[in-house]
Amino acid sequence: MPRAIEHIDAIARRKQRDVLFLTFFDDPNGERSPHHWEAHPTRATIVEWLDSHGYAWQPCGEVASETVMRSYRGSIYIDVPYDRDDASYRALEAFLEFPDRSLRMPHMRFLVLDLQSAQKNAHHDEPGFWERWAEDF
Repeated sequence: MPRAIEHIDAIARRKQRDVLFLTFFDDPNGERSPHHWEAHPTRATIVEWLDSHGYAWQPCGEVASETVMRSYRGSIYIDVPYDRDDASYRALEAFLEFPDRSLRMPHMRFLVLDLQSAQKNAHHDEPGFWERWAEDF
């Protein structure tokens, strides 16, 4: 069944804070993942961990672009504030990263989008923006 998936920058604007998200199509070195997101073992491991530890998460698109249209690639938003004083954030960070901040699992990225950057696309939130955009695409 079709469903709407929010872009990560729209989530940041709605939450009015920096937001955490994971992508699964490449790694920090740019190495492409050999896995489609639906069968991605790292993604499955992370989703299982998030669910078993009570973390809220949802599928998300990457930062919206007016020049590129992409299908969903498996990215997920994790509803935890980016705050090193927050125990939930620290547990998530420890699960995903080694103490040197390198990632524990392959073919993924652990990212934060700051609200200031997300605000650059605030005009996307205007009623009818995407409908008008689609007419000219």
